[in-house]
Amino acid sequence: MPTSRQPRVLVVDDYVDATEVWSLYLRSSGFEVETADDGPQAIERALAGRPDIVVMDLNLPGCSGIEVARALRADASVRHIPLIAATGCADRRELETASEYFELIVTKPCDPADLVEVLAGGTSS
Repeated sequence: MPTSRQPRVLVVDDYVDATEVWSLYLRSSGFEVETADDGPQAIERALAGRPDIVVMDLNLPGCSGIEVARALRADASVRHIPLIAATGCADRRELETASEYFELIVTKPCDPADLVEVLAGGTSS
């Protein structure tokens, strides 16, 4: 009997505690998780791993989450991947720009259970 594959999530945040908490909770909720802690690493891992969804902070070292999103949207092999911004950013212009590239913007701190609910909706076929 065939088994369905676990949805793969790339979690990108330079705050290690957030990455660890989200990763642990997502794994316990049935997701396969890979992490990145800066913008260039996020691009590399998204291109190599082709996750089902990316959850990403907007403020990242190396290049911003918006720059990562632009790079991913410019690549035909990954432009279809849903992007979720998880941010504590309150700058209206930055959020407006982010809304051009991200399917959803959630405010941090974000309850991991709420994140799982959002991801479950975004990875179903």
